[in-house]
Amino acid sequence: MMVNPQWLRSFAVLADLGNFTRTAEHLNLTQAAVSQHIRNLEQQFGSLLIRHHRHVELTPAGSALLDYFREMERAGRALDARLTAAEQDVGDISLVTPGSIGLALYPLLLDYQQAHTGLTIRHRFAPDTEVLEAVLSNRFEMGILTFKPDNDRIKAERFAEEPLELILPAATPYVGYETLTELGFIDHPDGVGMATRLLSRRYPDAPSVREIQTRGFSNQVSLILEPVSRGLGFTVLPRFARRAFYKQDALQVVECGNPVVDTLWLIYRSEWPLSSRARRVIDELQHRLGVTTRHM
Repeated sequence: MMVNPQWLRSFAVLADLGNFTRTAEHLNLTQAAVSQHIRNLEQQFGSLLIRHHRHVELTPAGSALLDYFREMERAGRALDARLTAAEQDVGDISLVTPGSIGLALYPLLLDYQQAHTGLTIRHRFAPDTEVLEAVLSNRFEMGILTFKPDNDRIKAERFAEEPLELILPAATPYVGYETLTELGFIDHPDGVGMATRLLSRRYPDAPSVREIQTRGFSNQVSLILEPVSRGLGFTVLPRFARRAFYKQDALQVVECGNPVVDTLWLIYRSEWPLSSRARRVIDELQHRLGVTTRHM
């Protein structure tokens, strides 16, 4: 049985977002149009959704139809990869990443697109769990994770290594741990965890970072260093986040001996290889970041 692809797309986005209003906004459709698409599908397949006040829940038939949609997307991407393998400079490049590495990669992706105008670049910032789901559901061809996933449906390659850095205002003379206690800590969602990992190595006998006064907080990775640059405190962030900040001369990085280094993993679906154009982009990004090898 043939199913209208636009109806299916509306249904899949609704299943993902869980709300008719947000689905309509995402698809640039009216809410009435989305509702009509769902009614058309339910005329074919029966009840697909349980409608709650603020969200929807899939029925067994709805889950089966969503699986069908994902299989169709998967088959379409596999066909596209086979038919356009030689078209390295034409087509879609889709990458989803966490914030720190995303800040570093997005300008590089735009540079690449300017040099290859036949490409369409789609990039999304997301936490690790959403990165993995976006690749599994075929919404993005590839993603970057801060851990290696244990999932047979995902292929993972080492993409880069990213050390944590202790970052202070450039104008603050650094004399030791007492400088940190005097400055205070600029926190972020991963701040205490990152600072604990790094400072416990640099100052093994010092009190916990939790005992240092918190002087600020931001959940926007691009803004965390703004108060640091203004002399309001110190923070701990991955190197790529610091490199992406626009006022480098307002920051100083304090060396902490043996570095604390995280591995970043490139992930994509294991059922088929990356498209030729995606592989070329990854090679270029690694080159621009100074990554010389990629290990399986």
